[in-house]
Amino acid sequence: MDELKLKDLYDGFRNPKAIKGIAKLINEEAKKLPKTIRVMEVCGGHTHTIMKYGLNQLMPKNIDFIHGPGCPVCVIPKERIDHAFVLSQQENVILVTLGDMIKVPGSRGSLQHARAQGADIRFVYSPMDTVKIAQENPEKTVIFFAIGFETTTPMTAALLNYVVNHDIKNILFHINHVTVPEPMKELIDSHDEQVNSYDNEIDAFIGPAHVSVISGSKIYEQFPRDYNIPVVVSGFEPLDVMEAMLMIVKQFNENRCELEVQYTRSVSYDGNLQAQKLINKFFTKEGKFKWRGLGRVPESKLSLKNEFASLDAEKVYKEVLPIDEIDDHHLCICGDIMRGIAKPFECTVFGMACKPSNPLGSCMVSSEGACSAYYKYGNLIK
Repeated sequence: MDELKLKDLYDGFRNPKAIKGIAKLINEEAKKLPKTIRVMEVCGGHTHTIMKYGLNQLMPKNIDFIHGPGCPVCVIPKERIDHAFVLSQQENVILVTLGDMIKVPGSRGSLQHARAQGADIRFVYSPMDTVKIAQENPEKTVIFFAIGFETTTPMTAALLNYVVNHDIKNILFHINHVTVPEPMKELIDSHDEQVNSYDNEIDAFIGPAHVSVISGSKIYEQFPRDYNIPVVVSGFEPLDVMEAMLMIVKQFNENRCELEVQYTRSVSYDGNLQAQKLINKFFTKEGKFKWRGLGRVPESKLSLKNEFASLDAEKVYKEVLPIDEIDDHHLCICGDIMRGIAKPFECTVFGMACKPSNPLGSCMVSSEGACSAYYKYGNLIK
């Protein structure tokens, strides 16, 4: 598709007249709502769309966006960053990861600091770039520090598949892939533990788009069925989000609680079965994973299967990796923001001591973090 046609396609999803038209429909429907509803967008991509296009400003007073975990960079705890830091300092090691990881602070500093101290750390757009780095440095051990939700897990699985099939000996993996439904359940439970008030409820979810392309919408069935919370899977364009909000409000007014897909152009019920098959070949769910701000969430972490233990950097370098858990900065409220019980501008250090050039918390450092969105777009109302 040439550049002009691509622009025309995006312009259709960003048409101000169409957005305002749906906003008018939402406002009409909202008059029938019996209470204020709080809608959590789980993905930081949606948060940035909402703030960039001022969609929160178009909502009536009885509809409130609340922000969820955001992105894998936001939720990765400091001790996992410390693992990357320590691995990068091992003799004859090249650490490879995705670019968003460079400024995420751990207790020993960020990977940016480690590189300034002489560590060989390389940032790639595709995990498969790791193969070229390993081939060019046969005397080095190349460790791929893998992060991401279901969206990026297939890319790591594809790299694993290539390494195994081509018997590449100098690539290892530090796996930090996590799954979305489990923290959604944790978020519901944590809100239930707050004061029993409408102010602390999650009334509906906007489901992540790219995650759902891989996993299928089926992973959200449990929420309307078991928790009486509707889920609408939405694309990332402003028109997508507005249409998803209209679908949610209509569910409340029609006394329905369902899983619906707004992003039908890319999301199916079953998802990408080939990608799921490749993921299941290499990964298993085990134990709990500590999410920054959410604590230890059961069955939310993907780990390499035992048969691939020789590729697992956590096992190969077990003796040198730190095991202590580390608290976030005492002034940072990223945890509350990712739980949907606070907004970025409620943080006392937001935009002052904490900003993208000097982030104290992961919500500010990540390009998909809620604090980053509020800072970038300055859209602080609601």
